Amino acid sequence: MISFFKQIFTWWNRQTLGTFIYTLFTGKLVGMDEFGNKYYSNSKGKRWVIYKTKVESSKIPAEWHLWIHFLTINKPSDNLNKFKWQKKHQENLTGTSKAYKPEGSLSSDSKRKTKRYDVWKN
Repeated sequence: MISFFKQIFTWWNRQTLGTFIYTLFTGKLVGMDEFGNKYYSNSKGKRWVIYKTKVESSKIPAEWHLWIHFLTINKPSDNLNKFKWQKKHQENLTGTSKAYKPEGSLSSDSKRKTKRYDVWKN
């Protein structure tokens, strides 16, 4: 019941009621990515995504990013040939505990040895 109210009144929890109705009547499912996000298009050429969980644009893999921004006409194929050196897509981790914190940054856990300087005296 709470998820129903979240869907009606908030946009950051998956989709709104308006998007649900629009997708129901005009949307044609094009495909899904490995995260469970569903991609739709309509007869006028509009494209959109319905996220599986919280709305976060960095959860869109590169292949689908190209499609949703009209950089390619064809949808991504299911069997992409990836190289060994290519990493799996990962969402933006900024602001989480898994964020990259280089040595010396204020938010880093490791303490960096700094030189102490003597102040000039007149």
